[in-house]
Amino acid sequence: MTKQVKLKAQKRIELGKGRARRLRRAGSVPATMYGHGFEPENLRIDEHELTTLLSRISAGSTLIDLEVDGSPAHKVLIREVQRHPWRPSILHVDFFRINVDEEIKVAIPLHLTGEPVGVKNEGGILQQHRYEIQISCLPTDIPESFGIDVSALEIGDSFQVSDVSAGEITVLDDPDALVCAVIPPTILKIEEPEEELEEEFEPELVGEAEAEREAEPGDEDEDS
Repeated sequence: MTKQVKLKAQKRIELGKGRARRLRRAGSVPATMYGHGFEPENLRIDEHELTTLLSRISAGSTLIDLEVDGSPAHKVLIREVQRHPWRPSILHVDFFRINVDEEIKVAIPLHLTGEPVGVKNEGGILQQHRYEIQISCLPTDIPESFGIDVSALEIGDSFQVSDVSAGEITVLDDPDALVCAVIPPTILKIEEPEEELEEEFEPELVGEAEAEREAEPGDEDEDS
């Protein structure tokens, strides 16, 4: 069963970049709620309340009861969180309104637990290739995450998507897709530099070279 939380919002009438900047300076985050044929609604969320919520949930897979101006709560999922490039602040949030009676597609995080035997005893390396999987289910059945116990993995062993225990939930990803594997340790081979071959030669003395040139045929003085 999916985790459900509550969040309050207020309608936002004033739009535009300048208005949004002033809203953020006042401690609120601009937001939009859309989906299921309803006209998009512009909202604002208390920044502290939103930040606290995001720190304790899986944003893309947690069902939220979003209460707007005290009205009955809307069931929503967070579709996008826009963050500032370098500051720890949120610029905008998109909420997707859902129908609890209709299946939806959602990405669920994969969490690896335990230390593989191949890592602990043989010095292998655990590589994780996939951090989430796509599923289809009713909103009230969305799991917060899937846990995978990798303790028994030896060097050469791996987990595929088909090994994830999803119960009755429909998994949309390729069942043969690799989730994680334990590979042999990397051994760095340090090659010793090859010894430079020294050419053997005899030093040539300047005086000897001059004498040889003087003694060459045709250069000697003829007797008179």
